[in-house]
Amino acid sequence: MFEITWDSFIRIVTVGVLAYIGLLIFLRTSGKRTLTKLNAFDLVVTVALGSTLATILLNSQISLWEGLTAFAVLIGLQYLLTFTAVRLSWFNDLIKSEPRLLFLEGEFLKQAMRKERVKDIEIMQAVRNSGEGDLQNVKAVILETDGSMSVITNQAGSALANVKENTKKDPV
Repeated sequence: MFEITWDSFIRIVTVGVLAYIGLLIFLRTSGKRTLTKLNAFDLVVTVALGSTLATILLNSQISLWEGLTAFAVLIGLQYLLTFTAVRLSWFNDLIKSEPRLLFLEGEFLKQAMRKERVKDIEIMQAVRNSGEGDLQNVKAVILETDGSMSVITNQAGSALANVKENTKKDPV
């Protein structure tokens, strides 16, 4: 359980270095967009790449070439998905969610919060995490497409332009 053989040590180091170099080459080739966290698909690919790297390192039944192929498939699919989403608006709408307004000018938007399964305490946590201590100084809180919450203070300008339901308040 706590032992490692010389052969397995050499394999882990050798395959680890080569897999890491291979992953770096794939990521540099595919561009910055591959590891962004702009939506759920991006997060899944990032986690899957890490899981694949761990599998390549620790499972001696998986060859380096199989692991590199897995990297190529994941990154290739991510590239194809984002390439298509940028060029076809209907496809972009199909795979991506819209940001959702959860708090506006002192009011929690209960209907939107229920739909997104967010509680007021989570919104207040996001406000505190932003460094703001008073909800009176907050114009809006938005649940972004990647699952994070953005806090817009009263000094904000036009950052709410593409946020769903930004001009009306949901009934309580």
